[in-house]
Amino acid sequence: MSLDYASLEGSSRWKNLPSPPGFSKSLSSKQGPAKSSAPSAAAYDKLKDRRAWDMAIAPAKSLPMQAFMLYMSGGGVQIFSMGIVAMLLFTPFKNIASINDAFKQFAPSNASPTAFSTLLPQKFVYVLCNILTLVVGLWKCRSMGLLPLGTGDWLAFETRGEPPELSLF
Repeated sequence: MSLDYASLEGSSRWKNLPSPPGFSKSLSSKQGPAKSSAPSAAAYDKLKDRRAWDMAIAPAKSLPMQAFMLYMSGGGVQIFSMGIVAMLLFTPFKNIASINDAFKQFAPSNASPTAFSTLLPQKFVYVLCNILTLVVGLWKCRSMGLLPLGTGDWLAFETRGEPPELSLF
């Protein structure tokens, strides 16, 4: 069994329907010069450049949500707050280590996708945004008391001086 769709074309049942509102036969039957729908290579490279900039500032766009998560996790050392801090500390290193893979799809058509010099300004901004994420994570560690920044944190490594010998007898 096969369906013959060609027989529907000659059917007079559909030809008697009125045209939809706003339809103009003069515009639909006019054959103008064919426009190429394929974008040029330069336009495609420009689009890829814009997408590369979007990728470069993506870590900075996620900072407000991460800051809210840090605020909601509280200042104590609990499993939830430690998980969020670990995410903030490890994700920038993972992102920076795979920077060429992240920007490979945005490389211009005339450049090597995995070269370090390809999309250098975008990669630089990407690294800066990831460093900013790392700084937010380190700030949270400091506010939780996990970073040894005070003098009391280093007392085990200080040597005691000789006590002054004072004899009253």
